[in-house]
Amino acid sequence: MERFGTLDLLVNNAGGQFTAPAEQISRNGWRAVHRLALDAAWALTRHVAERSMIPHRRGVVVFIGFSPRRGMPGFAHAAAARAALENLACGLSLEWSRFGIRSICVSPGTIATEGLEQYGADPARWARGIPMQRLGTAAEVASVIAFLCSPGAAYVTGTTVVVDGGADAWGQSEPPPPLVP
Repeated sequence: MERFGTLDLLVNNAGGQFTAPAEQISRNGWRAVHRLALDAAWALTRHVAERSMIPHRRGVVVFIGFSPRRGMPGFAHAAAARAALENLACGLSLEWSRFGIRSICVSPGTIATEGLEQYGADPARWARGIPMQRLGTAAEVASVIAFLCSPGAAYVTGTTVVVDGGADAWGQSEPPPPLVP
């Protein structure tokens, strides 16, 4: 803001979680995940909106959620925080559209990153549960975010865009059908 006088785009991408059965998540563990994923996103969004977006009557706020949107075993704390981000994006779009501010949630699925490697799962095993039969890339998610922040998406607000190879639509009950070559 000091250099350009305004901040027009904000991508809230802070988050973190640990794997644990729901009954083993402590109050402190729950709060730590929510402070990072939800509370920090709200604090930063409110700060940027008050200082730049509302006075300048323009802006795009993107929250990073996650897919599958119905949750995952071992991640109840993270799924709850990310679901709250989806609802925050929708609520802000209803309130801040009057200021020319758009608010959107992007929910990536299983993305091939160093962060994913920490869970020690076999990428091929993860890919079997995705209709496109592969993991996504950070570049694919970034491309969607770039589009949503562009003039081409000027009429998009208050929604969640899922970037997950069809995993959220398919569900987790059984493997999807094989790809047709």
